[in-house]
Amino acid sequence: MKRTIFHAEHDEFRSMVRDFIEKEVVPQREKWDELGRPDRDFFLRLGELGILGIQVPEQYGGAGEKSFAYSAIVFEEVARAGVSFGSYTVHCCLILPYLLEYATDEQKQRWLPKFASGELMTAIAMTEPGTGSDLANISTSATLSADGTHYVVNGAKTFITGGVTADLVLTVCRTAPFDPDNRRAGLSILCVPTDSPGFSVGRKLDKLGLHQQDTAELVFEDVAVPVENLLGTEGDAFGYLTHNLPQERLSIALNSVAQAEAAIAHATAYIKERSVFGKPVASFQNSKFVVAECVTDATAARVFVDHCLELLDRGELTVSDAAMAKLHCTEMAGRVIDKCLQLHGGYGYITEYPVARLYADTRVTRIYGGTSEVMKTIVAKSAGL
Repeated sequence: MKRTIFHAEHDEFRSMVRDFIEKEVVPQREKWDELGRPDRDFFLRLGELGILGIQVPEQYGGAGEKSFAYSAIVFEEVARAGVSFGSYTVHCCLILPYLLEYATDEQKQRWLPKFASGELMTAIAMTEPGTGSDLANISTSATLSADGTHYVVNGAKTFITGGVTADLVLTVCRTAPFDPDNRRAGLSILCVPTDSPGFSVGRKLDKLGLHQQDTAELVFEDVAVPVENLLGTEGDAFGYLTHNLPQERLSIALNSVAQAEAAIAHATAYIKERSVFGKPVASFQNSKFVVAECVTDATAARVFVDHCLELLDRGELTVSDAAMAKLHCTEMAGRVIDKCLQLHGGYGYITEYPVARLYADTRVTRIYGGTSEVMKTIVAKSAGL
């Protein structure tokens, strides 16, 4: 189906990204699988090409683009090639909105130029060993020093994407005692440099998929963080976290659709080449019907997320819209990729085939950014239930 959201400048950007991936990323795939993340020079290269700073304002060294469509193009090209940009999505699509919205002018001057160049990579630390979707239950503490110059942070975080790579971690912590009558109060965001004494990376977590995207446990033991690194107003973090949820969840939905489309392309190519009982697998009615189902599902989801992307660029994408997009697209991707794997037969279970990696990589999309069950609760509430 013809898409209408992209224009000439988007096509030029897509060509640049596709060429870069083919020449500089695909050859590194096996190496980065073993390392568990891209080389650090890779992010400097993304900065050099302008990919990291596409939405960073010009005064801080970026391109100043307002549209999220450029990130969507990256998602599509990465999925198409079966590669990974590591913690790119967290850095550009989750962290940047916080810095643009809540950082002071001084903080922007301090962080954004290196953010755009890849010299300063970021992560966000919310989840704790006992706290997942229930962010109001965060227990990592930050106590203001007697002289008021710094906070002392203590606690632990887990499932932190980019936690190994990051130079600066936006850490959600409790700056006021827990109030059972107002569980969302007292949370703040402190930007913690990872070279701070007392900060350490704990276990590097081995995951089912996403092997080129580092995920880690983080430990804070009496970490001194200057008050100048407080993001926004003390105690208002819960509201900040919900502010960026539509873009975060749409990012996951866009990635999911791109992964489903990639799986269809791989399956279609495979069944044309593979022969069974003397005939190409593609010649059997079942193969045609399965591909038809997958294409239809993915196309319907594509139309949905393209419209959501337009709404996001206009500032009109609601929390419930994004929840529906994430719910629908991640569940769709799971179904479609499973069918595409089945079309590969036994080879679909072998990780040298892209569809096997897609199968493993996509499973987590129904968990992170809010589980499918949480998305259903949000949608039901928007329906008046």
